Amino acid sequence: MINSWAFSFLFLILGAVFWWILDARQRKLLPPGPRGLPIVGSLLHLGKLPHRTFQELAKKYGPIMSLRLGYVSTIVVSSPEAAKLFLKTHDSVFADRPKLEAVEHLSFGDNGITFTNGTFWRHVRKFVVQELLAPAKVNSYEGMRREELGVVVEEIKKDAAAGEVVDVSAKVGDMIENMTYRYLFGRSKDDRFDLKGIMTEASFLAGQFNIVDFVPFLRPFDLQGLARRYKQKSKQLDEMLELIIDEHEQNLNDSHKGNPDVVDEMILLSRNDSSKNHHELAKLLDRPSIKSIVIDIITASINTSSISIDWILTELMKHPTAMKKCQEELTSVVGLDRMVEEKDLPKLEYLYMVIKEGLRLYPIAPLLGPHEAKEDIMINGYHIHKKSRIIVNVWAIGRDPKVWSDNAEEFIPERFADSKIDLRGRDFELLPFGSGRRGCPGIQLGVLNVQLVLAQLLHCFEWELPAGKAPEDLDMTELFGLTIPRIEHLQLVPKIRI
Repeated sequence: MINSWAFSFLFLILGAVFWWILDARQRKLLPPGPRGLPIVGSLLHLGKLPHRTFQELAKKYGPIMSLRLGYVSTIVVSSPEAAKLFLKTHDSVFADRPKLEAVEHLSFGDNGITFTNGTFWRHVRKFVVQELLAPAKVNSYEGMRREELGVVVEEIKKDAAAGEVVDVSAKVGDMIENMTYRYLFGRSKDDRFDLKGIMTEASFLAGQFNIVDFVPFLRPFDLQGLARRYKQKSKQLDEMLELIIDEHEQNLNDSHKGNPDVVDEMILLSRNDSSKNHHELAKLLDRPSIKSIVIDIITASINTSSISIDWILTELMKHPTAMKKCQEELTSVVGLDRMVEEKDLPKLEYLYMVIKEGLRLYPIAPLLGPHEAKEDIMINGYHIHKKSRIIVNVWAIGRDPKVWSDNAEEFIPERFADSKIDLRGRDFELLPFGSGRRGCPGIQLGVLNVQLVLAQLLHCFEWELPAGKAPEDLDMTELFGLTIPRIEHLQLVPKIRI
């Protein structure tokens, strides 16, 4: 027994020494970074807010930093110049996504837009960009957006008349959910399903650093309980989408007329009854693929817009001068005798600066989606190994004092007054929607939703904090996931403005 224990102990010591020597040799060619522990690497050091941890580490090791997460060589990018190298200059090398357990369960396999690779991904992205999220398609739903906003405005007017406190976070979230339902499924929110609740938890789960993605031999143990929760959410999503797709197929079989929604478009394409421009995808598109694409669009729609609106409106409550400038601009452009229309949005220049500033400080996805190197490559004299995982910390880039000066942590929309920096992926100082091949295909719809909802809420109402609460009391703590919502809902008292 003693010899057995001694042998096992010696084996572990020799294994750790071998790992340390191998790791040291590899690191001579890698970017600088923390050494980490045997087997788990730096996984245990990430904390509850990894984007902040990576930011602090980058201050010591630089904007291209290497660290080992379990068995995975990971490169963290934290400056505009470095982001440009990985997302533009060498975009073709880093366009792949790694395979993750969350995607396997929550996106019905490797079938969607966000985490698919190869030929299928190219075909499905082309279809989504040209058909489902094309400007003409987005514009065709202008009447729906006006209608949904009108309903919410009337509800808030009743609350204002009664002097009620409004949960703005919940109100905006419900409205975005309803818009998404109508865009995807052709009807208002279905009380049979808690779509927003399911997707909020799924987004949180999918954003966690799952140890089995980095130490695969631990997968059978499910140490964090994530696999069990993935499967639970996957089952709920599957039941919901199966029923919805069945109903759409029946409607199409019954010669259902009207403007086809997103699910209709994909069913028609899978039958090869739709656009001839996507013949190759038609041969590959099946029910699991349709469900995956729907999940990706839901994930990119419901939480992202409402979270961005929540952060920006919270900052405006803390900065009444910026709030006043927004409302003065709305009065000048729109007047006080009508609601905001989408044609007004290009004229609201200060509001757009406010939105850019909000997305700089609170990007939709603080670490973007992970990229994976297709091959070995040298960048800035560093050897990036094939299968290395690339994490772009856009949260840190947006707060880099070298880019935004010493007031980088402050909310100052005027910093964009004489700036040509935009948020659509061409300028690497500001990347809330990513850039390159993996940039978000729904930028137009996302920006439109945020602009329109904020403009309408600021134009129709004055907003005050509940009695006894001051702006400095607002909790700005974020909750880490695929997105970073504020941990506290925004509660405000509205007063009718127009």
